[in-house]
Amino acid sequence: METQTSTNFHHLLEIIVNSLSELDASIPRVIEALAGRRKIALYGEMGAGKTTFVKAFCRHLGVRETTASPTFSLVNEYSYMGKDGSKALFHHLDLYRLQSPQEALDIGIEDLLNDPWYCLVEWPQLAERLFPDDGAKIQIEITGETSRRLLIL
Repeated sequence: METQTSTNFHHLLEIIVNSLSELDASIPRVIEALAGRRKIALYGEMGAGKTTFVKAFCRHLGVRETTASPTFSLVNEYSYMGKDGSKALFHHLDLYRLQSPQEALDIGIEDLLNDPWYCLVEWPQLAERLFPDDGAKIQIEITGETSRRLLIL
């Protein structure tokens, strides 16, 4: 199920997914809704599926490495082949354990938010002010045992 709503400032895409295969199938629509934006703040409560979403995103891009939560490493970097055949990078951050914006700066978040690659950040609240103005936000809400509601802003 998909609905679209426009406001003066944001284009909102809502996608309901009921399974992992539906999540995988929804990633092209998510990328289309991002409209070229590559810096993405991921919001959702514990267990909502933020890391699962990132894994699906990576699968769609063609990342071959095993993707995992960066809860303890804080930053995971993956590579894939871009549409032009060149090597592209994907950064996955998890700021859950950080205590201050300075800690986000210390792990190099500014560089990652200003490079040309995808950068998806779980628990971004601590570093929201560092995100570029054209960054995207994705809210993942639990709607059932295996179903989720994705809101792309």
